[in-house]
Amino acid sequence: MRVIAGKYRSRKLHSLKGQALRPTSDRLRETLFNILGPTIEGATFLDLYAGTGAVGIEALSRGAQKAIFIEQHGPAAALIRRNLESLGLAEAAEVYVMDVVRGIERLEARHVHAQLIFLDPPYAAAQEYPRALEFLGNSLLVAPGGRVIVEHLKRRSLPEQFGALEISRVVGQGDAGLSFYRLALAA
Repeated sequence: MRVIAGKYRSRKLHSLKGQALRPTSDRLRETLFNILGPTIEGATFLDLYAGTGAVGIEALSRGAQKAIFIEQHGPAAALIRRNLESLGLAEAAEVYVMDVVRGIERLEARHVHAQLIFLDPPYAAAQEYPRALEFLGNSLLVAPGGRVIVEHLKRRSLPEQFGALEISRVVGQGDAGLSFYRLALAA
């Protein structure tokens, strides 16, 4: 696994052995960041269910000001810290080792506003999608004009709306899909 583009292009990222994590593929990460384009520059980026941290690290490599990682699995969170330190990015990041909803509640209490939020729950943990999206859809964590991007199985359809979030685009690639949510415009 490697950083695809930006300041840390081609730098290797460490991963855990075995099937404990399912990292977002290089190809899907490239698609994601091609869609996000220049909106990444200077953004606060949340990587939820962060796994190896590859998506948030890619965001930092491409110009995000800050990345916040939330990962409940202790060894994976330690791996994220190791990857950040190996690239000299520890100062631009925060890593929370806890349940994602508890983590985003804590960030909201700190008045964090993120322009980009990426979530990639384990595909088998179907209950995590609505759990996190319902919180985000009723939260001030999503900055005005911000986006929430969800990785999921391509065959899984996500609801059109969660609170103030509404789906604006769905992209499929291989077995994976990316659903992009934006804050709904006030009527």
